Amino acid sequence: MSGSSERNEERVVTVSISNVSVRDAGVYWCGAETRDTYLTFISLNTKIQLNLIMPPVVRHEGESAEIICSYDSIYKSKPKSLCKGKCSTRDRNPLSETVREEKETKTDRLTLKDDVTASVFTGSITALTAEDAGKYWCAVTLETELNYLYTHLIVIMNEELNLTKYEGDDVSIQCKHHDEDQKSFCKAHEASMCVKDGVSLETIRDDRFSFSDEASTGVFTVNITDLREEDSGTYWCGAHVIIKVNLEVNKGVSGRITVSCVCVTLLLMGASVLLLYKLGYIKTRDQHPSPDRTEMSSTTPLPVSSMPSLYS
Repeated sequence: MSGSSERNEERVVTVSISNVSVRDAGVYWCGAETRDTYLTFISLNTKIQLNLIMPPVVRHEGESAEIICSYDSIYKSKPKSLCKGKCSTRDRNPLSETVREEKETKTDRLTLKDDVTASVFTGSITALTAEDAGKYWCAVTLETELNYLYTHLIVIMNEELNLTKYEGDDVSIQCKHHDEDQKSFCKAHEASMCVKDGVSLETIRDDRFSFSDEASTGVFTVNITDLREEDSGTYWCGAHVIIKVNLEVNKGVSGRITVSCVCVTLLLMGASVLLLYKLGYIKTRDQHPSPDRTEMSSTTPLPVSSMPSLYS
């Protein structure tokens, strides 16, 4: 510990720890000591657990992954557990656990080895699937389970999403996640470049990019409007389960403009056909007049009856 400082006006004591290591993980109690003439009272009223985070483990679907848990040598004779989610004595469901007599435990796809000489126990998972992705805790069994270290296992799916668009188009991309996961949509050559200290980073800051979350379906959607050629590239989409998205944006007329042009062209063609039809009809009518019209336009003089003169 590097020291402590006290702020009397706020009645707060601050303890600073520098160069934190796995030996510092555990439960700490804060309190105050009160003395009178004969007795000394120590009141411990604040419990603080210091957990350590390890760099994320990034692997592809079907590969194997190792989760390495270092521990203080004072715990070398204690059982250790590796759990997806926190280990708990109330709800015990560890993926694997060592016991004092056995330094290796093996299940179908998981092996847990405890190297007491190096003070390290390692969990190995083979044939990774999307269900294996998540947050893993290392724990030591004391009176209660001590969760002291965790890491994120990120699984990149083998299936890729390939999209081809034109400049000016819009695109929507669906990504998988769970409620507690940190959502991520990142443009980078490798998925590991999108993750820092176990937290997924949303590295894109652009008004053309927007996110909509559908928590009930375990999907969030990334919408990109007014695509540009520089938007082309490799994106990584998801949370603990990552999908690779290859987006290609080509120059040229966008789909929206093409549809508009086609509609206008069809409209003009329709108007032209209608106009030509009307002109042809009028011309045909003039060349072949109907019988009724011929009768009405005849110049044959009408017979005039002779009227007797009033003065004859």
